[in-house]
Amino acid sequence: MNPISSQTHALSINPANGETVASYPYETEAQLDAALTRSINAFRNGRNTPVAQRAELLLALASTLRDQAEEMAQMITLEMGKPIAQARGEIEKCAQLAEWYAAHGPAMLAPEATLVDNGTAQIEYRPLGPILAVMPWNFPVWQVLRGAVPTMLSGNTYVLKHAPNVMGSAYLMKQAFQRAGFADGLFEVINVTQDGVSKAIADPRIAAVTLTGSVRAGMAIGSQAGAALKKCVLELGGSDPFIVLNDANLDEAVQAALIGRFQNSGQVCAAAKRLIIEAGVVEAFTAKFLEASRNLVMGDPTASETYIGPMARFDLRDELDGQVQATLAEGATLLLGGHKVEGAGNFYAPTVLANVTDQMTSFRQELFGPVASIITARDADHAVALANDSEFGLTASVFTTDPEKARHIANQLETGGIFINAYSVSDPRVSFGGVKKSGFGRELSHFGVREFCNAQTVWLNRR
Repeated sequence: MNPISSQTHALSINPANGETVASYPYETEAQLDAALTRSINAFRNGRNTPVAQRAELLLALASTLRDQAEEMAQMITLEMGKPIAQARGEIEKCAQLAEWYAAHGPAMLAPEATLVDNGTAQIEYRPLGPILAVMPWNFPVWQVLRGAVPTMLSGNTYVLKHAPNVMGSAYLMKQAFQRAGFADGLFEVINVTQDGVSKAIADPRIAAVTLTGSVRAGMAIGSQAGAALKKCVLELGGSDPFIVLNDANLDEAVQAALIGRFQNSGQVCAAAKRLIIEAGVVEAFTAKFLEASRNLVMGDPTASETYIGPMARFDLRDELDGQVQATLAEGATLLLGGHKVEGAGNFYAPTVLANVTDQMTSFRQELFGPVASIITARDADHAVALANDSEFGLTASVFTTDPEKARHIANQLETGGIFINAYSVSDPRVSFGGVKKSGFGRELSHFGVREFCNAQTVWLNRR
């Protein structure tokens, strides 16, 4: 039996030194078939399990994640270079996610009754079946579990196709589900190439598809899911605006911009990529932001004091550097960084670009790395126009001390989420997702629980 593609292995490479961590053989067609069979059987056997019982399993998962936290955090840091303190925080966030859904999720799945003529009716939320999840490397555990936890609570099974460079994290998650007591097949991991993904989407055992990734990947997966008449949720790229108005608290805005742009070495879909600053404070904001950026500690991701580690993939560092150099050639001002760091590791210097305009590369494209672009807005209306002048629409931030002005601006922004006097986050209490080329569908909150459910009408007619 041969792998589904001519490619034979997924490689995990330590971006801090360029050394190969592990090599995972791609699965054969027979192995993929077996995984899908386990998933559909688990769905059929467990679809009527009481939701309270599923919630208990989530509490066990939270405990198991904490038991495995250091092992999982070290794997994240090894495979994709996330600073260890941030990796540990990612695992704890996942444990809290499981606990939150265990406490609040069951109520979201309760039947919704209503009166109708000559009878009663209610909406009941029924699971669809095995959900194929194609996930990225930047939050190797959180990106997966923020979808898997609510999806599995509602009775679906979950088939994970993870990014090839973080397969170690994928298998540790599967281990966590097993140790928590989840039945075989409820959480499956498939190590396949794009050909394998296509086969899985077309397979009748897969009920729906979710993807977090690039616009190009979203277009490919979305078209295949559409051709198979299967629902899909797409969480794609972003070039999120971070608006600072003249009346903002600059110290708070600078601190939020620093985290919002440079956390996870800038490799976040919902990062503060375009810093749109009103003209009256752009000079002061830039000075404060530049000073704070200079103080960021970059280096060994296993060191607790490190805030910026290596970029996860060498090809993506090359792409980022090309975007920075193009922006500089177009007339932007380089205030900090702007270059690859010499050595075996995949480091890119924290970079601040000023005098960026709406025609430049770093404005028009998504920069997925530690690069901040500062854009000057004439006034609040111009800031909104600049923010909306993008093919993306994931999240946005607005900093102002005027609540009425903040609400007015929020009502005009074309994004899935708006954070007033805060940087963007994903949190189980609120929905997460985008518009325009940032995708469609929602994760988290009650949307995440119901997204892959059949909202089934049950009408009882009284004679």
